Amino acid sequence: MLVAVLCLTGCGVAATVSNNVTETKIVLSENNFKVVGQAYGEAKATYVFGIGGLGRKALRNNAINEMSKNANLTGAQTLANITTNASVKMITPLYVEVTCTATANIIEFK
Repeated sequence: MLVAVLCLTGCGVAATVSNNVTETKIVLSENNFKVVGQAYGEAKATYVFGIGGLGRKALRNNAINEMSKNANLTGAQTLANITTNASVKMITPLYVEVTCTATANIIEFK
């Protein structure tokens, strides 16, 4: 029975990522804010023989989390216009590096 259970289980390892990100809808139709800067974050994953690294969604979330940390928001500041970009760099067909970057405007309400 033990051998059957070991044979039927996969060899993959699942990782759970908990992101405590609160989304707030901001209405920017009035002139009650100003753009005070830009925030940037980056996350990388490396795949050898197609194994390793994170999935695209987890990589994107890690880049956004890094950007949020780097923003150093204070007072009435928030992030707006969040953009993510993934680039794939193939060193050889067996070694691939994926980089996800996230950028956003830092706005401050008056």
